Amino acid sequence: MSMTTKPKDRGRERILAPLVQESTPAIIARKLHDAIANGNFPPGSQLTEAGLAADLGVSRGPLREAMQRLTAEGLLVSHRNRGLFVVSMDDDDIRDMYVARTAVERAALEQVIGLGDPLAVAELSAAVARMRVFIEEPNGADMAEADMAFHQCLVEHARSKRLSRLHDTIVVETRMCLRAMRGTYSSGKERIDEHQALVDAIAARDTAMADRLMIAHMSDGLHRLIGDGTTSETASTA
Repeated sequence: MSMTTKPKDRGRERILAPLVQESTPAIIARKLHDAIANGNFPPGSQLTEAGLAADLGVSRGPLREAMQRLTAEGLLVSHRNRGLFVVSMDDDDIRDMYVARTAVERAALEQVIGLGDPLAVAELSAAVARMRVFIEEPNGADMAEADMAFHQCLVEHARSKRLSRLHDTIVVETRMCLRAMRGTYSSGKERIDEHQALVDAIAARDTAMADRLMIAHMSDGLHRLIGDGTTSETASTA
């Protein structure tokens, strides 16, 4: 009696990514991360274990681990005998954040141009198109979200897990700053044109031009926040 065997699935290209199960602390950390980014917990606000555990329906153990993760990321700060608070950013903190953000996004920009993927240009162009929808409200929340989506798209197309991980942490502080930046743009076209120029430089694979535009873009953002037109020597030469 002959037996048949199923052919081995050798050389098959994986179509579906394997499922990744998040731990409870990771899920809680992500929820807190998003809440801080969305302004539900403003800078300087206190986070209490009892209140958050009740809101989330979790025990204090995984909640405490999640909060420790956000403390390590610099989004929460512990004050002795007082508890945990959402970080407040003074001018020096904002300058430092822009140093880090500029370095990450310049690196991402160089990587995207080096890869030369047409999909990156297409999706960044689509991100600018989404900004154009809100051209009449240059300082609105929707414009700020579309602006942030452009920069996240840029970093994602760098295809670097480490750059993405660094950017994910900076994004929360950036969102906090973008909310403070509202009211500083007199023209939606001005804001959109800055991003379109970056896309044009990427499409032309002009690394030097794209880099100059990114430095100027970040310097402009910092100036709008604190009236400082220079992100620092580190940011402009990194």
